[in-house]
Amino acid sequence: MVWQAVAIIIALIVIIALLCLKIMLLKRSAKEIGRQYKEKLGNDTNVPIGISSADKDMQDLTRNINEQLRETRRQQVRFEQGDNELKTAITNISHDIRTPLTAINGYLKLLEKEQKSQEAEEYLRIITERTEAMKALADELFEYSVIVSKKEDSKPEEVHINRLLEESITAMYGALTEKGITPEIDITDQKIVRITDKEALARVFSNILSNVIKYSEGDLSVKMDSDGLIGFSNLAPALTETEVERLFDRFYTVTDARASTGLGLSIAKTLATRAGADISAEFKGGRLTIWVKV
Repeated sequence: MVWQAVAIIIALIVIIALLCLKIMLLKRSAKEIGRQYKEKLGNDTNVPIGISSADKDMQDLTRNINEQLRETRRQQVRFEQGDNELKTAITNISHDIRTPLTAINGYLKLLEKEQKSQEAEEYLRIITERTEAMKALADELFEYSVIVSKKEDSKPEEVHINRLLEESITAMYGALTEKGITPEIDITDQKIVRITDKEALARVFSNILSNVIKYSEGDLSVKMDSDGLIGFSNLAPALTETEVERLFDRFYTVTDARASTGLGLSIAKTLATRAGADISAEFKGGRLTIWVKV
């Protein structure tokens, strides 16, 4: 009986040892899958995941994951091709539109010098306004296509953020006041310096201010604290939380948009990323605030 008990104990120990070894091998395979899966998602590669384990279930799992990775890669390639085609189409369309619009503007300028009736003057004014609006839209489309297609690296330099923000507001001050907007400005006295793409960041500020001119209810508050957090805030009671969440989406415009492609803030987001800054939107108490963290 003693020998039988000993034999059973030895058998149990062997089984437990084998199970422990099996678990260790499965854990190692799981780690291999996890590590390689992360690498495949982060790199442009078609090399499949491989594991050292010969376990059938782990091999089946690996095979299924590889199939999903291949499908994800195919979808990514299709998306990139479609996105590139869209960018090319936007560039071509905007160029094709801008050329005749420039010619039309030229003829309208000549027509303004001709003798006309009061009714004809009014018609000419309306045509000129519509033509200018179309030209602005075409320019915005062209600007977007150029920015998103730009492959060269940014050119970081030491930038005095306080001064750059002040210069951006000053450059837009005339357009703001024409819309009845007198900005309230509160910029920290502490000098904020960052290594960033100065041109890209200036364009971010410009696009945000242009958006304010289009949609503000007549007010604007610009604040920058000592941490480099900048807030552009204005009343926007007609907005909803859903619309605010989509403000940075390409081609999205709010329901009452006028003469807009919906690309201004999308361009700002692209440029902010290029400048190493974060941009976001907040809607609270009927006020829209665009935050830029540099």
